[in-house]
Amino acid sequence: MGSKLAGKDLVKIGFPQNNIVNTALGLITRYRKKENKETILLELAELIEAPERFMGHKIWGKVSEGLVKPVEVRIQELHSHCAPFSIFGENEIDEQAKRQLYDALRLPISRQGALMPDAHAGYGLPIGGVLATENAVIPYGVGVDIGCRMSLSIFDLPGSYFKGREFQLKNILKENTKFGLNDTHRDKHDHVVFSRTEFQEIPLLKSLLGKAYRQFGTSGSGNHFVELGIVELQTVREEWGINPGQYMGILSHSGSRGLGANIAKHYTSLAAQQCPLPRHVQHLAWLDLASQEGQEYWMAMNLAGEYAQACHADIHRRLAKALGGNPVVTIENHHNFAWKEFVNGEECIVHRKGATPAGKGVLGVIPGSMTAPGFIVEGTGNPLSLQSASHGAGRVMSRSACKNILTKSAMLKDLEAHGVELIGGALDESPRAYKDIHRVMKLQQELVTVLGAFSPKIVRMDK
Repeated sequence: MGSKLAGKDLVKIGFPQNNIVNTALGLITRYRKKENKETILLELAELIEAPERFMGHKIWGKVSEGLVKPVEVRIQELHSHCAPFSIFGENEIDEQAKRQLYDALRLPISRQGALMPDAHAGYGLPIGGVLATENAVIPYGVGVDIGCRMSLSIFDLPGSYFKGREFQLKNILKENTKFGLNDTHRDKHDHVVFSRTEFQEIPLLKSLLGKAYRQFGTSGSGNHFVELGIVELQTVREEWGINPGQYMGILSHSGSRGLGANIAKHYTSLAAQQCPLPRHVQHLAWLDLASQEGQEYWMAMNLAGEYAQACHADIHRRLAKALGGNPVVTIENHHNFAWKEFVNGEECIVHRKGATPAGKGVLGVIPGSMTAPGFIVEGTGNPLSLQSASHGAGRVMSRSACKNILTKSAMLKDLEAHGVELIGGALDESPRAYKDIHRVMKLQQELVTVLGAFSPKIVRMDK
């Protein structure tokens, strides 16, 4: 029998009549809603009698904190001034995205920020926004698709490998990739990520393990893709063991699927409860990393990032097997994530929401569009950008505008003119929806050095 507890039930067993009742009811709804009402009340009675014994408890820890050290929840006030920031390609960025950055820079936890030249408005932190905070993480500063990333596999096969094999390669791509909410692989592959203790220690993650396993090795919808194309390397690293030239490559873009989306939803809600903000910046609510929820989110976020990486590895492994080859070089990184990094000598949490890590010597991939090349880059470690670069070309047209202005026939003509075959793909991913990648790259020459390019030939997206 599931529990249907109300605030008055908790007050009867000794709970104070304040916000701690709502906190407890929220935890019951999230973690214990299918359990017997009397069992939960007995456990909570023990908690009221000796709350210090439950400090650090994976479910009741926050309630015990509130009982031992009552904290008044107040609306956080924004500073009147912004933390230091830099904008790269300011003339290419819409005013709403800039305003979102300025608002984020007024948070009391903010220490420094930056906007990349592909930036555009989002929820909370703008897409292409980078924000360093002190000992706090903003779930919407990371984004809903936690660990969304690029992964490029370069094969020791010449770029000319495509000639005469287009039909065969198109079928290989179509048959070995899965997209969207419900399309999953029949033959599931196991991975060490599923053995991570967080899946057992954090109740939310435990409930998501089945979904994560079902969606493993699949890609999302929207702008997520898997592409076969030609890699042209102008500069190579010694450890790659290959020469400059043209090679066949696989480029994928996707994230942590339903696992990351549910983590984002859950902890964004908790952040909003614990960190009330003025309405226009409520998406920037944060979790203190010293709190139980902050620590939980940090562990869950990192797990989602490892899961996303494992998904990409599975996608590339399936395609490599079908192609009968193995990649000689893999270049990959997240662009919806938060890292602990030093900023001006102080350890901060650096959020990159739609921004690529570009520390000195750090490799990355910055895609263009279906008809424009992506670029293999090496970071310069520029402190003004918080060692970051763009994560793509960036949208110049909203998804709704694409559907109102563009046509599918025009999109297909554009693809044909560039020798690109498309499997699936919605109109809102038309190449015309994106900024000129060459212009974007020119605006971040001080952030990254270009080593090579990837030109899509066969593109697979959700229908």
